[in-house]
Amino acid sequence: MDAVDLARLQFASTSIYHFLFVPLTIGLALLVALLQTQWYRTDRSEYLRLTRFFGILLVINVAVGVVTGLVQEFQFGMNWSGYSRFVGDVFGAPLAMEGLAAFFLESTFLGLWLFGWNRLSRRVHLATIWMVALGGVLSAAFIMAANSWMQNPVGYTINPDTGRAQLTDIGAVLTNPVFLRSYLHVLLASLITAAVVMLAISAWHLRRRPDDSGFRRSAQLALVVLAPATMINLLVGSELGVTEGEFQPMKIAAAEAQWDTCQPCSFSMFQIGGGNNDQTPDKIIAIPHLLSLLATNSWDGKVVGMNELQAQYEQQYGPGYYIPNVFIQYWAMRVMAYLASLILLISLWGLWRWKRLESSPWFLRVALWSLPLPFIVNTAGWVLTENGRQPWIVQGLQLTRDAASPSVSAGTIVVSLVVFVVLYGVLAVVDWTLMARYAARELEPEEAPDEAEQPVHAPSY
Repeated sequence: MDAVDLARLQFASTSIYHFLFVPLTIGLALLVALLQTQWYRTDRSEYLRLTRFFGILLVINVAVGVVTGLVQEFQFGMNWSGYSRFVGDVFGAPLAMEGLAAFFLESTFLGLWLFGWNRLSRRVHLATIWMVALGGVLSAAFIMAANSWMQNPVGYTINPDTGRAQLTDIGAVLTNPVFLRSYLHVLLASLITAAVVMLAISAWHLRRRPDDSGFRRSAQLALVVLAPATMINLLVGSELGVTEGEFQPMKIAAAEAQWDTCQPCSFSMFQIGGGNNDQTPDKIIAIPHLLSLLATNSWDGKVVGMNELQAQYEQQYGPGYYIPNVFIQYWAMRVMAYLASLILLISLWGLWRWKRLESSPWFLRVALWSLPLPFIVNTAGWVLTENGRQPWIVQGLQLTRDAASPSVSAGTIVVSLVVFVVLYGVLAVVDWTLMARYAARELEPEEAPDEAEQPVHAPSY
């Protein structure tokens, strides 16, 4: 592996690890805000205790997520100076907005929420957790705007004197068709991730104490969010595929291992072969017309194959190999879609057992073991997005090999990669230990009647 390959490996490892925390933070903040809203409206103590319980998990996740984000920024600046030099004037704008507006908003109000339990009124304190949720949502918006620009660069011009990309229209960046759909896709994925985590933890407690009304309510809230969010996100993901097929047809063709142009096109549930060195895969359970429908929203839609796209790109951009790793692309798409469908089935099962969750041992067992599913789905979706753009780091503008830092050697990257892996290993142990420890705690006891009118005290973190 040369320096570029090692830099890509390092970027993949840090980005994937960081992205384990981002969706959970966004989604859990929204769910905690819903729980506290229910307490504010109903004054039922179980909602207050659930707010405190899942609020602790939110704080732990935010703390570890911030550390992983800092490491990611460090390696990005070290390994990709060519990218920063060429498009930093464009890419830096939404990232600056994220840091100055969204992140400060989220962190400031998280502090107010943490330390304002016995100092702020109920209404003001409720507003702080909703501002935390808003900060996470805005943060995702600016990050996804920057990433979507890499998939479909808009609102820029190339300065003829410096040869660098310059931002000319921030409105175009924030209304990028790829951004609008991918942003909604990420928000829904965040809700799904948090809902599955809440459902799994609630299921674990209900298996131990079936009479726990608090965790029954949190499980029901998780199911109410999970089922519609998953249904909608499957549709949004399909529409995002159509949008990416317009701007990044190679990404979609690689996701289906479609080497030759077809019309109409069948969708293979799985296949043997079909990678970069094998253009004749054995498609197993091919569903007629389904690929055309997914890729074009048309029953008989045309999907341009990778061979034809390769010829077009060579004519447009010059000699080169413009096909991503097909094996990764094909299976990332299917892991994402199949496991998301499995989550939907689990959520529908839970809704069917809505009034009898505590007496449904098989469902509770499955709900508990579904905990890793959204994290695998999120990782597969991220890999699908980033791998499918290769060999470009900015679609049609800059190749990945031209974005790497020329002064950073392969040996330097190896050393830093080892350091990051060790650091992330330590963080993983710390995060899992803290999350498991606090998730296993019982809810705080009910307040005594004579304490009901006392100030709401902060939870013990």
